[in-house]
Amino acid sequence: MTKQEIEQLKEKLKPFTLKLTQPEYTFYQIKTENCTITAYTSLKVVFQGKDLDWLESNDAKDDYPQAGSDEVGTGDYFGPVTVAACIVDAKAAVQLKPLGIQDSKQITDPKIRKLAAKIKEVCPHSILVVQNAKYNRVHQSHNMVDIKCRLHNQAYVNLKNKGYTLPERIIIDQFVQEKSYYRYLQNEQNVIHGIHFETKAENKYLAVACASILARNAFLESLDKMEEAYDFHFEKGAGPKVDQCAQAFVDRFGPQELEKVAKLHFKNTEKLHFTKL
Repeated sequence: MTKQEIEQLKEKLKPFTLKLTQPEYTFYQIKTENCTITAYTSLKVVFQGKDLDWLESNDAKDDYPQAGSDEVGTGDYFGPVTVAACIVDAKAAVQLKPLGIQDSKQITDPKIRKLAAKIKEVCPHSILVVQNAKYNRVHQSHNMVDIKCRLHNQAYVNLKNKGYTLPERIIIDQFVQEKSYYRYLQNEQNVIHGIHFETKAENKYLAVACASILARNAFLESLDKMEEAYDFHFEKGAGPKVDQCAQAFVDRFGPQELEKVAKLHFKNTEKLHFTKL
């Protein structure tokens, strides 16, 4: 590297630096969680570690086309689990970047709805929604991680089935190790390989951020329909307000309706008093 590049690298590594030293004949030596980087005065830079993918990904986040996927609703007692996959090419990126697209958890719900419409307009996408009744049946034999693996894979399969070519760069916001991901899919007929798994990918890759927004929008649209059907407001999340909301729902509609609107294996269910039948 040049001297300037070595200084730029040091700055780039600041958020990941656990220890910074300056051994003899070096500009610096940086230890991160995954590797050690030594920048020598000879301008040679040595990277040592088992996992260097995260370094490459920081440089490659603006490579297009790219595909990404994300899920929403897995931490909410009420409402479905939604997964979306999205392909973003360079032309779409130019249109989407100025809109401030990022992780859906950092964007207000009204803005989510507006951004989702624009993303759908310019990007190939696939959205899967598992409503609560089906989710509760499937969860009896498949845990949450298993379900998410199958949904992410199916979202990409759906894109291919729609006639789109998946790009070389496919990213999943990591919720499980790569080996475990493919182990869960070992009995699936169609499996998409070559996926890059990275934590907090929704704030690094535009395609994952777009997928996050599409998934959140689908979740919100499902909640809208639930509220209209029951004339009842459903709280998001799984905290104390949700406990109160769930009790009010059971008191009004009976326990038999709960499986249609909630994920029954959550601890919220254990706190309910089924007094009115």
